[in-house]
Amino acid sequence: MRALLQRVTGASVEADRQVIASIDRGLVTLLGVAAGDGPADVRYLADKILHLRIFDDERGRFQHSLLDTGGSCLLVSQFTLLANTRRGRRPDFLKAAPPEAAAPLVDDVARQLRSGGVPVAEGRFGARMTVRLANDGPVTILLDSRERP
Repeated sequence: MRALLQRVTGASVEADRQVIASIDRGLVTLLGVAAGDGPADVRYLADKILHLRIFDDERGRFQHSLLDTGGSCLLVSQFTLLANTRRGRRPDFLKAAPPEAAAPLVDDVARQLRSGGVPVAEGRFGARMTVRLANDGPVTILLDSRERP
């Protein structure tokens, strides 16, 4: 499972030309589920998203987490994070989990973030979406559950 975190001052997601979710300050989390991912991957990434210290303190240092700042998370499923681009010019997505396996895990990440105390807004699984965001910093961090200790 991979998550691309973007610290934002605001963000929204549209589907069918309508805004379906938005947040103010917080994180946009693009989430890709790999074949074989499971509950341990969900727990690891949800914990990282909640506690990763990527928000500035009064001296401009990364000292605060999403929980510390009271920010929100805009969670958007994105299977293209599992793209394999090693050969040729067209990416393959063979490592991505099929939708019927991925959707429940995306829901589980959202549930764990909420139970951790973070407001979560969500994209629409499987939909073609437009994500608009104001990246703050810019700060963008890639997390991969397969790289956990």
